[in-house]
Amino acid sequence: VQEYIQKYYFSLKFSPAVETVVKDIKRNPKRMQREAKKQTMETGIGTKSQQALKLQQEQNNQECKERNRKKKEAEEQRMFELKQQKKREKHKGH
Repeated sequence: VQEYIQKYYFSLKFSPAVETVVKDIKRNPKRMQREAKKQTMETGIGTKSQQALKLQQEQNNQECKERNRKKKEAEEQRMFELKQQKKREKHKGH
């Protein structure tokens, strides 16, 4: 390709230059920072091993939240039953 251009350079026909308007771009640092953050969140940062560790950590967090939620529900149910029992015992005396 380069040899062709060198050989036939003077016989090639070039189009006339086209005038373009270059708009001055105003940089918004906060917007650029948000876009960069969004891109890194999509692709992820680090090596595959780091990503695997992150995934494992997120799974552990999910399991922990699930256990805590079930534990809290069980405690609330126990307290409700205890309250109901106390209420029944109060009415037994009548």
